[in-house]
Amino acid sequence: MENTTLDLVYKAVKSIDDKLGEDIMVLEISKISSICDYFIIASASSARQVKSIADEVEDRLAELDVSVRHKEGYHTGGWILMDYGDFVIHLFHQEDRAFYNIERIWKDATVIDIDNIIKNNI
Repeated sequence: MENTTLDLVYKAVKSIDDKLGEDIMVLEISKISSICDYFIIASASSARQVKSIADEVEDRLAELDVSVRHKEGYHTGGWILMDYGDFVIHLFHQEDRAFYNIERIWKDATVIDIDNIIKNNI
């Protein structure tokens, strides 16, 4: 059975949550941009944790034969961008997330409710 883009987004969110990512947010940007359909944004308290979250997401999606197309910022761990084509994951160190505040830039995006995924272990 093939996973939809939203299924993969939810699996990435679950992976981020399992590694204790904080302030996880999913924005649907398909109606306002051609970059991709969704942004996943999350933060962590250290560069080591940001890298650990990135590794977990990459490993879990690879198990589904979904590979990251492009990855930036891994070596510094302040802001890791992972491009999966239809969705892009932004993993930030808390201070970098506050500084760049990309949620503000994409304020016209639709926020996707992810509480059920996290609470119900979907």
